[in-house]
Amino acid sequence: MKVHTISILNSATLIAMSAWGYGASESPSITALIPLFFGLMLVLCYQGIKTQNKVIAHVAALLTLVVLVALFMPLKGAVGRSDTLATVRVALMIVTSALSIGYFIKSFIDARKEKSDA
Repeated sequence: MKVHTISILNSATLIAMSAWGYGASESPSITALIPLFFGLMLVLCYQGIKTQNKVIAHVAALLTLVVLVALFMPLKGAVGRSDTLATVRVALMIVTSALSIGYFIKSFIDARKEKSDA
């Protein structure tokens, strides 16, 4: 799988799970939509990632890393409330974000190797 593919998959997951969590809540908080906004920003980066724009790829990787770290607090809260669906939603966002970070790192390493071989 290419980095732009996993990034758009991560974006879709962030958007869908965040919207679902917001809509499913009995007392929705605007903070539940933070992953949705990160997902939208990553969608805006998609074309740059696909065309291997180094700056945009690094911005997208940074956004992904920030949302990945930020998702651990909602995970802790969902587990503390014993809310299985919320735990699954947040865990899914964490998994796709972690995979995305892994693919970004691999693509950066591959680009560095290509540059040094040339």
